[in-house]
Amino acid sequence: MKVMKIISKNIEDTEKIAKDFLNKILAFPKQATLVALYGNLGAGKTTFTQSLGKHLGIKRKVNSPTFVIMKKYLIKNNKHKNLIHIDAYRLKNEKDLENLGWAEIISNPDNLIFIEWPENVPKALPKKHHKIKISHTKESYRSFEIK
Repeated sequence: MKVMKIISKNIEDTEKIAKDFLNKILAFPKQATLVALYGNLGAGKTTFTQSLGKHLGIKRKVNSPTFVIMKKYLIKNNKHKNLIHIDAYRLKNEKDLENLGWAEIISNPDNLIFIEWPENVPKALPKKHHKIKISHTKESYRSFEIK
Protein backbone atom coordinates (compact mmCIF):
# COMPACT_ATOMS: atom_id res chain seq x y z
CA MET A 1 0.00 0.00 0.00
CA LYS A 2 1.42 3.37 -1.03
CA VAL A 3 1.80 6.02 1.68
CA MET A 4 1.92 9.72 0.84
CA LYS A 5 3.64 12.02 3.32
CA ILE A 6 2.84 15.72 3.18
CA ILE A 7 3.78 18.61 5.48
CA SER A 8 1.32 21.40 6.23
CA LYS A 9 2.82 24.66 7.46
CA ASN A 10 -0.52 26.49 7.82
CA ILE A 11 -4.28 26.27 7.32
CA GLU A 12 -3.93 27.06 3.61
CA ASP A 13 -1.67 24.01 3.18
CA THR A 14 -4.17 21.86 5.08
CA GLU A 15 -6.99 23.09 2.83
CA LYS A 16 -4.94 22.19 -0.25
CA ILE A 17 -4.19 18.73 1.16
CA ALA A 18 -7.91 18.24 1.84
CA LYS A 19 -8.87 19.34 -1.68
CA ASP A 20 -6.26 17.08 -3.30
CA PHE A 21 -7.39 14.16 -1.13
CA LEU A 22 -11.02 14.69 -2.17
CA ASN A 23 -10.03 14.67 -5.83
CA LYS A 24 -8.20 11.34 -5.42
CA ILE A 25 -10.45 9.57 -2.92
CA LEU A 26 -11.79 6.23 -4.04
CA ALA A 27 -15.45 5.46 -3.44
CA PHE A 28 -16.13 1.87 -2.48
CA PRO A 29 -18.94 -0.05 -4.17
CA LYS A 30 -21.65 -1.42 -1.88
CA GLN A 31 -20.39 0.41 1.20
CA ALA A 32 -19.79 3.91 2.48
CA THR A 33 -16.44 5.55 1.85
CA LEU A 34 -14.68 5.61 5.20
CA VAL A 35 -11.69 7.73 6.16
CA ALA A 36 -10.09 6.93 9.52
CA LEU A 37 -8.31 9.92 11.05
CA TYR A 38 -5.51 9.11 13.49
CA GLY A 39 -3.63 11.61 15.65
CA ASN A 40 -3.17 12.96 19.16
CA LEU A 41 -5.40 15.61 20.69
CA GLY A 42 -4.90 18.87 18.82
CA ALA A 43 -3.18 17.22 15.85
CA GLY A 44 -5.64 18.69 13.35
CA LYS A 45 -8.20 15.94 12.65
CA THR A 46 -11.19 18.27 12.98
CA THR A 47 -9.43 21.06 11.08
CA PHE A 48 -8.80 18.65 8.21
CA THR A 49 -12.47 17.59 8.23
CA GLN A 50 -13.53 21.26 8.27
CA SER A 51 -11.36 21.87 5.20
CA LEU A 52 -12.99 18.92 3.46
CA GLY A 53 -16.42 20.25 4.33
CA LYS A 54 -15.51 23.59 2.79
CA HIS A 55 -14.45 21.90 -0.47
CA LEU A 56 -17.63 19.79 -0.44
CA GLY A 57 -19.71 22.99 -0.39
CA ILE A 58 -21.01 22.67 3.17
CA LYS A 59 -22.14 26.15 4.16
CA ARG A 60 -22.47 25.67 7.91
CA LYS A 61 -19.45 25.24 10.16
CA VAL A 62 -18.20 21.69 10.53
CA ASN A 63 -17.61 21.46 14.27
CA SER A 64 -16.05 18.70 16.31
CA PRO A 65 -18.66 16.09 17.24
CA THR A 66 -16.85 15.32 20.52
CA PHE A 67 -19.91 15.67 22.74
CA VAL A 68 -22.62 14.54 20.32
CA ILE A 69 -20.39 11.77 18.85
CA MET A 70 -21.78 12.14 15.31
CA LYS A 71 -22.81 14.93 12.95
CA LYS A 72 -24.33 14.62 9.50
CA TYR A 73 -24.06 17.16 6.69
CA LEU A 74 -25.76 17.07 3.30
CA ILE A 75 -23.37 17.41 0.37
CA LYS A 76 -23.81 17.51 -3.36
CA ASN A 77 -21.10 15.86 -5.37
CA ASN A 78 -21.00 13.05 -7.87
CA LYS A 79 -19.86 10.41 -5.36
CA HIS A 80 -21.67 11.08 -2.08
CA LYS A 81 -24.75 12.74 -0.58
CA ASN A 82 -23.82 12.81 3.11
CA LEU A 83 -20.74 13.69 5.12
CA ILE A 84 -20.86 11.79 8.40
CA HIS A 85 -18.33 13.09 10.96
CA ILE A 86 -17.81 10.81 13.97
CA ASP A 87 -15.62 11.36 17.01
CA ALA A 88 -15.02 7.99 18.71
CA TYR A 89 -12.85 9.49 21.48
CA ARG A 90 -15.45 8.80 24.18
CA LEU A 91 -16.59 5.44 22.82
CA LYS A 92 -15.58 2.39 24.82
CA ASN A 93 -15.91 -0.11 21.98
CA GLU A 94 -17.76 -1.03 18.79
CA LYS A 95 -21.08 -1.56 20.62
CA ASP A 96 -21.25 2.16 21.34
CA LEU A 97 -20.93 2.78 17.60
CA GLU A 98 -23.66 0.24 16.85
CA ASN A 99 -26.05 2.32 18.99
CA LEU A 100 -25.65 5.13 16.44
CA GLY A 101 -26.95 2.92 13.60
CA TRP A 102 -23.46 2.00 12.36
CA ALA A 103 -24.64 -0.96 10.23
CA GLU A 104 -26.89 1.32 8.17
CA ILE A 105 -24.36 4.15 8.01
CA ILE A 106 -21.45 2.01 6.81
CA SER A 107 -23.54 0.07 4.27
CA ASN A 108 -24.81 3.19 2.47
CA PRO A 109 -22.57 4.08 -0.51
CA ASP A 110 -24.00 7.64 -0.41
CA ASN A 111 -22.09 8.26 2.83
CA LEU A 112 -18.62 9.74 3.10
CA ILE A 113 -17.55 9.04 6.69
CA PHE A 114 -14.71 10.67 8.60
CA ILE A 115 -14.07 9.03 11.95
CA GLU A 116 -11.70 10.48 14.51
CA TRP A 117 -10.12 8.11 17.07
CA PRO A 118 -10.83 4.96 15.00
CA GLU A 119 -8.44 3.03 17.24
CA ASN A 120 -11.27 2.98 19.83
CA VAL A 121 -13.53 0.98 17.47
CA PRO A 122 -11.16 -1.06 15.25
CA LYS A 123 -13.47 -4.05 14.78
CA ALA A 124 -16.17 -1.79 13.31
CA LEU A 125 -13.95 -0.56 10.47
CA PRO A 126 -14.42 -2.29 7.12
CA LYS A 127 -11.42 -3.91 5.50
CA LYS A 128 -11.41 -1.30 2.74
CA HIS A 129 -10.99 2.21 4.07
CA HIS A 130 -8.68 5.18 3.80
CA LYS A 131 -6.27 6.08 6.62
CA ILE A 132 -4.84 9.47 7.47
CA LYS A 133 -2.40 9.98 10.33
CA ILE A 134 -1.83 13.56 11.41
CA SER A 135 1.01 14.47 13.76
CA HIS A 136 3.01 17.47 14.93
CA THR A 137 6.51 18.04 13.57
CA LYS A 138 9.44 19.57 15.44
CA GLU A 139 8.79 22.83 13.58
CA SER A 140 5.15 22.95 14.89
CA TYR A 141 3.86 22.03 11.44
CA ARG A 142 1.50 19.11 10.71
CA SER A 143 2.58 15.92 9.01
CA PHE A 144 -0.02 13.99 7.03
CA GLU A 145 0.48 10.31 6.18
CA ILE A 146 -2.21 9.24 3.74
CA LYS A 147 -2.85 5.59 2.84
